[in-house]
Amino acid sequence: MKILHFSDPHAGGPAEDWMAYIDKRWVGVFNYRFRRQFRHDLTKLARAVEYILDAKPDLAVCTGDLTSSGQPGEFEKVRPILAPLRDSEIPLLYLPGNHDCYVKRPKCVAAVREMTEYLSRGDYRFTDLPLTRVYGGLEFLLLNTSRPSNLLCSWGFVSPQDSAWVEKVCSEPKTMPRILVSHYPMIEEHPLLRTRHRLFGQKKILELMKSREIDLSLCGHVHKPYLKVDPTGRGECCAGSVTRNGSMVEIDYSPESRNFTFHTINL
Repeated sequence: MKILHFSDPHAGGPAEDWMAYIDKRWVGVFNYRFRRQFRHDLTKLARAVEYILDAKPDLAVCTGDLTSSGQPGEFEKVRPILAPLRDSEIPLLYLPGNHDCYVKRPKCVAAVREMTEYLSRGDYRFTDLPLTRVYGGLEFLLLNTSRPSNLLCSWGFVSPQDSAWVEKVCSEPKTMPRILVSHYPMIEEHPLLRTRHRLFGQKKILELMKSREIDLSLCGHVHKPYLKVDPTGRGECCAGSVTRNGSMVEIDYSPESRNFTFHTINL
């Protein structure tokens, strides 16, 4: 079983309407205008798509932040880049990031919902999350942790309802490895230093990871990729930002050894 995991392209652009200057979008627009556009190169996302199409993995996973401020025009920037992958026979899982769910403006909410259904080929909708899917003898738990937060923070949330859902899924007899897919890292080693960017409500999930009811967490959000795994490959894999680092992660699972192995793909 081969998985190619990428994240955080962060397409951006100018404010698309005057209301962007009175809600949180101006933060994302400002950030993109003076910082992000010089660090993130969408041609690297195109190279990632080309690599995936050539490699023909069993599954591709994108853990969110397609955009910088969740505006419809930003989603439209990545749509033609991702279209060849979406239109291929390679299964694709997309979980939105906090920048994709930046504000509650109806057209922005509609844009992330439409993109979720588009990339999943209609297999699931934004409002269907959380849910499970099985590919290649692995069970994937798809969890949306991204919601609009306050002006200066990039918080994520595991709601009590979603935490109870994860617990219920993991209470069932385990017949195959379980992989949690979400935008935010579950493991946070420096919660005070990362107060503005952290996830809340994941305590039960961490317990399930520790007991190996959940084998692996795939995430993005942190732009520098990292692995926090044990010798069997169980733990957490953060893909980082594909457009900033020009890299993604190949994950191989061997049913014989029951181990996960990871390789950085430099684009």
